[in-house]
Order: sequence, then C-alpha cells, then structure tokens
Amino acid sequence: MAMLEIKDLHVEREGKEILNGVNLKTGNGEVHAIMGPNGSGKSTLAYTLLAHPKYKVTKGDILLDGESILGLATDERAKKGLFLGFQYPTEVSGVGFSHFLRTAYNALSKSLQNSEREVFITVREFQKYLKTNLHAVGLPDEFLSRYLNEGFSGGEKKRSEVLQMAVLKPKITILDEPDSGLDIDAVQAVAKAISDLSDKESTTIIITHYARILNFLKKLDHVHILVSGQIRKSGNASLASELEKNGYEWVLKS
Repeated sequence: MAMLEIKDLHVEREGKEILNGVNLKTGNGEVHAIMGPNGSGKSTLAYTLLAHPKYKVTKGDILLDGESILGLATDERAKKGLFLGFQYPTEVSGVGFSHFLRTAYNALSKSLQNSEREVFITVREFQKYLKTNLHAVGLPDEFLSRYLNEGFSGGEKKRSEVLQMAVLKPKITILDEPDSGLDIDAVQAVAKAISDLSDKESTTIIITHYARILNFLKKLDHVHILVSGQIRKSGNASLASELEKNGYEWVLKS
C-alpha cells in the first residue's frame, strides 16, 4: 500500500508563508505530476514532505497510509518509505556511490514493516542486484566506483537519483525537476527509466516546469498545477499539454 494524503497544508520559511492550503491525495501505482512557475512552492512542498528543517508546517497534515508523519524526522520518514530525488544533488567526496546505496538499502529493509525485501549481507550480493538496476537507467558499471555525485554531469546526477529510486524501492517517490538542465536525449532516457522502474505498489510524484518529460512517460495519471502556494487545477495527462499551450496565466484567469 502506498497512499499519500496532504490536507490543507500551510508552510512558511523564515516567517514567510509559501504554501497556503495544499490538498493532494495519491493511490497505489499512480504517477502524478506537479507543475507550476518559479516561486509557486513546488520545491517547498517536496522539502516539507521530507521534513526539511527550514520549512515549518503551520497548519494541515501529511498522512502516509492513513497515519500522520508530521512528528517524524527526515530519516524516520525515509524509513516509512518516502524518497526525494533532489533537483541539485550534493557532491559527497570520499563516500563511494555503491557503498552509500548498500547502506541505505539495508537500513530501509530492516526498518520497513512487513517487508519481503532481501537484506544483502555481502558486497558481492549487492553488486549483482545493483548492476541490474544500473543498466536499467543507462549507466555503465564503472559508475559504481565513483564517489557520490562527485564530478557527475547533469544527466548522470539525474539518472543516479532515479537509480536510487530503483534500488531503494520506496513507497512514495518525489522527483524534484528530474528534467532540469538536460538535453532532449537525456530527458527521454530519464523518463524511460522512471516509467520502467515505477510499479503498481508505489507512487511517483514528478515536479516539473515543463511538459516535455511528461510526454515521454508511459503512464501519467494526474497533473496538478501549483500556483502561489495552492493547487489551482487538477486533471489527467491532457492538462499538461493544455498548460504548455496556454501558459500559467490561463490558470490564474480560470
């Protein structure tokens, strides 16, 4: 089960309200897109879902499978099955990418209740599992010997975030602008990887400015337009195309 519900969420940063009444509900296996202009609150929503300390919830609730997670720290929410793919991943010199993923996977496998996920004891076991997912996102084997995000190109950083999604198998995946800074070939590759790695037991939320990555997804159930801290309009995949044609002013006037 993977149901996320955001209820009348109000969030502020440094005393300034950014989100003022966001409501959103997802279901098993669904793929959602959240679109909006710069400054609309998209990244704020993503960071709030994972308990970023700079963002304060002043009203509302966030429920995962019917239980509030507002009182949980970031690591506790991750152990409940939430995952955030960053728009600008941090480079961590000295931390091997493969070691990072193995440590994270085993920690989550031990913490998730009623999980049938295997806990990999040896490095060799995990490497075999990891390479299967590595090839699914179009990255070479030598990628695993590098440090976490250090020296990665923009496309490699985005693919590595999707790889983490594939390896960790979260209940709820939030990808913050996985298409930013990528050329059209890289966008198609990332979209394909997201589509191939999404499954009926999890939920994927893609945050983006533009419809181009959404056009390459195999499945898109819902599109939400976030403007001035509120979801002003929701619809099916056709809403993204309509937004590309008419712009955000159309939403403000409707």
